[in-house]
Amino acid sequence: MEASIIKIGNSKGLRLSKSILERYHINEKVEIILEKERIILKPIEKPRDNWESAFQKMHKEKDDQLVLGDVYDDENFEEWK
Repeated sequence: MEASIIKIGNSKGLRLSKSILERYHINEKVEIILEKERIILKPIEKPRDNWESAFQKMHKEKDDQLVLGDVYDDENFEEWK
């Protein structure tokens, strides 16, 4: 498949057809991966989609506790003044 690079203000862009956008579920954003002699466009879903339900599940299962404390016993706050 061949596509033209188009002028967009002072920049240039690539126009993707509606059928490509639908087929690959591209909505608002894509991740651009530069790999050797290739440019790969990867659709981005909502990056934090479902986090809320995951956090609720962790809380319910008591899996949301700190692994390490916020402050170490031997921490000296006077050094930071």
